[in-house]
Order: sequence, then structure tokens, then C-alpha cells
Amino acid sequence: MQAKDTNPPDGGYGWVVVVSAFMVMGLTVAVLKTFGLFFVEIQQHFEELASSTSWITSVTIAIFHLGAPVASSLCVQYTHRTVVITGGLLAFSGMALGFFGLNMIWMYATTGFLQGLGISFSWTPAISIVSHYFSKKRALANAIASAGECAFAFMFGPFFQWLISQYGWEGSLLIIAGIQLNICVCGVLMRPLASSCLLEASETETLPGNGASRRDKEVKSPITHKTFNWMLVRQTEFVLYAIFGILAAMSFFVPPLFLVPLSYSLGMDESWTASLLSILAMVDFGGRLLCGWYANLHVTKTIHLLAMTIILISTSLMLLPLANNYLSLAIFTGFYGFFFGTTVAIHITVLADVVGMPEFDSALGLFMLIRSTGGFVGLPLAGLIVDMAGDYRAGFYMAGATLVLSAGFLIILDQLQQRKKRGSKIRTKPEKSTLPYPSFHILKHQTRRALGIGLFILVLAILLAFGCWYYKRRSGYKSLQSKSSSVSTIRNVVGGGEILDCKMALQGYRDFNSVVPDAPPAYDKIAADQSPPPYSP
Repeated sequence: MQAKDTNPPDGGYGWVVVVSAFMVMGLTVAVLKTFGLFFVEIQQHFEELASSTSWITSVTIAIFHLGAPVASSLCVQYTHRTVVITGGLLAFSGMALGFFGLNMIWMYATTGFLQGLGISFSWTPAISIVSHYFSKKRALANAIASAGECAFAFMFGPFFQWLISQYGWEGSLLIIAGIQLNICVCGVLMRPLASSCLLEASETETLPGNGASRRDKEVKSPITHKTFNWMLVRQTEFVLYAIFGILAAMSFFVPPLFLVPLSYSLGMDESWTASLLSILAMVDFGGRLLCGWYANLHVTKTIHLLAMTIILISTSLMLLPLANNYLSLAIFTGFYGFFFGTTVAIHITVLADVVGMPEFDSALGLFMLIRSTGGFVGLPLAGLIVDMAGDYRAGFYMAGATLVLSAGFLIILDQLQQRKKRGSKIRTKPEKSTLPYPSFHILKHQTRRALGIGLFILVLAILLAFGCWYYKRRSGYKSLQSKSSSVSTIRNVVGGGEILDCKMALQGYRDFNSVVPDAPPAYDKIAADQSPPPYSP
């Protein structure tokens, strides 16, 4: 008895799966990215501090990453379709129950925990099944699917603002919950591949006179593996790629957080600052599609392409703090957003190439779990460096240096894979190499030198960051504590006479409306005294 076809179709119904994944990305991650629009509304309703309100999003992000291994395990045990539908119901429940808004603990449990679990159970199998449906066109398919995050985030911003103005934040959550039910519809369209099913033949079927045939064993082995493989953490290739993921996550969340304060420090008006975020979203979308198309040409190995985009991102982050007006800041922001989009488009494809498709579901869950540590550590570390330096530019230098280090681990991984391929007993005809950067043939049999190259790049990045910082200091730039309108030391709140000793962004004083009644007049006084005139390019 022959097994069903195990080759990915690379098209056909696979494009329906890609469109479904595109929608799932938009209905999950895009909602999470734009949930900040509800921040002030929820804070004022419950009369809570900003730190307490921010835990809603923090819980969502944490559960999103922590639930990835569980979602991957369920995909292995059942089907991607089942898990996506379950995730859609959980996401709907989280938003719908948040409509009641009983108290802050209730919000943590509903829009925090349930929403995060729903996003995890929807996002993980959606991005996984796309890789199962495609092989040669996997990079392009993943790029199109991931672009849903950018497209929906661009639309959800004004749409959510309109919902809040018309129905309040409670009614808006209920409407969004209904919209997220479409995740279940997308899940229904994610038809399992034949290769995900068991063989129709029984395991006892044999060839006449020879017992169980070797052919049957070879065919059944990749599709009867139905357990989550936690032992991937013992594979060197996966560990190297996971370390890359940690270092990259430490950097990726820094620019969106510090870009707005940096623009305020340059004296830009809020309207111009908002346009930077729009530029970031648009070029991110374009970068994902263009990189997916280029990777689909198979001109360059995906791991080489990923290493190049990481180095280009780090270069953009190193140069971005040198901007001194809106035009230069917009240009560097555009470069960062474009190369960030290219990285997101192919990093899942590289993971599939590293571990192979039989272990991809398990690897995706573990990778998401391990990578989350970088996201949790990166922002506090960047904030500490900014506080020590008194300048938001230091955060960008830290992010750039960390990305250079992560690229070093990709180079080490590539050299290790090439070494294993050369040492294999099965000799195959070498593929034509068309690399846009040197292939480091000097490292053919010496992985230690690859490690040395990575460490050298790290040292070079640190020296570059220190040189940029020292140049700024020598050039007479004042720290944000004395010059910037975005960070100030306020010692006397106007009107109330209360003594404060705090350092925060002026933008933060707008959020004090429900906590400190004297904050608005104090902010007006501070803004009038310290803010430069609105910027006009």
C-alpha cells in the first residue's frame, strides 16, 4: 500500500491557506499592536496608574510567547485547523468578556490572558501550516502571510479610534471580539495536508516473503512522529539560531519605543512624529513583500539573506541617532523599517531550513518561547542605558550593537552547516554559489575562526557605538536632561505646590489626567517654557 503524497503542493490550494494566514496575522498581532489606543481610556475608567494599566498588554505578550509551545504541541497531536479555530474562540472570549470591565484584575484575565492565549493558538499554527504547504516558494508565502500584520495595523489605527469615539472602549472591545471571530472562518479554510495524516495501510502490511518492507518504513517514519520534540534544545544548529532570536528580540522592540521621544528631542511637532510611525508601517509592508519575492528567486541562500538584512538593520540603527531634522530621521526610519520587514519575512523560513519540516512545529514553539526572553530583557536594558547616558540615542546604539552580535551567530551557524555538509558521507554535486558577500572559504575546516569573526564583529560594533557617542559629546550636544523637551526634571508642580523629583517624557504628563489633577496646568507651563517651536521641514 502506498502512502499519500508527502510533497508540498507549492501552490494551488496553498494560496488559499496563505490568504487565511494573512487574515489571521491581521486579526491577532495587528490588534495587539494597536491596543495601545485603549490605554488611556481604560486607565481613566479604572483610575489606575499607567504602570498598572500597562500590565494588560504585558500579560498578552507574555502569554502569546509562553503559549507557543503548547500550540505547537497541539498542532502535532491534532491539526492546525483545530488549533486555529480554538484560538479564534479564545480571542473572541477575551475581548467579549473584557466588555464587562468589572475591575483591573478582570481585564488582566480577559483582554490579557485569554486574548494572549487566543493570539498564540491562532498565530503559531497559521504561520506553521504555510511552511507545510510550500517548499520552493516558502519564503514568498511566509512573506505574504506576515504582511497581514502591517496591512491591518495600518487600517486598525484610525478604525479603532473611530470605534472608541462612537461606542466607548467597552463597546469597541465587543465589536472587535466579533471581528476576531473571523479567525475561526480562516481556520476552517486551513485544510490539513495529506502528509499530515496517517497512512491508510496498517503497520502490519508486508511485502510477500520479505516481512515489513524497507520502503514502508522509510515512508512512514516522517509522518508517524506525533509527539512534541523538546530535545531540539540539544541540537547545536537550533541553539545557535535561538541565540540569534534572543539577541534580535532584544533590539527589535527598542526603535518603536524610543523613536517618538527622540523626535521630540529634535523639536518636532506631534503631527510630524506620527508620520514617522506611518512611514515605518508602510516600508515594513513593502520590505516583507519584496524580500519574499527575492528569496523566491533562490539567488541567495535564505540564511545569507537574513544575515545581510540584520547587518543592514544594525547599520541603520547606528546611523539613525545622527539625524538632526525630520528629513534625515524619516530617511533612516524608512531604512530601518524596510530591512526590519525583510527580516520578519524570512526568519521563519530560515528556521524551517535549519531544523527541517518534520521538526518544524516543535521548533517554532520552542523558538517563540526562547525568543521571548530577549523581548523581556531588551527594553529594560535599553532603558537603563538611556538613563545612564541621559540620551535616547544610546538606546539605538545598544540595539545596533546587539544586532551585529546576532549576525555573528548566523555566520557561525552557516559555517557549521557547510562543514557538516562537506563531512557527509553522501557526496552530492555542489550547488552553484551566488553569494552577494564573501563565503569565508578560509573557514572551511575551522569553526573556531568563525567564532572569532563573530567576536571581531561584536568588538567592532562596540567601538563604533562608543565612537559615535564620544563624537556627540565632543560636538557639544547636551543631554536630554538639559536640552530636550521630551525628558525633564520637574521639581515643582504648578498650582498644587507639590514637590516632585521625577524624570519622564512630557508626553507622559498627558496621561496623568486621571491620577494627578494638577498635571494638565503643570504640563502647559512646562511645555511653554521648555518646548521649542513646532518643527516645519
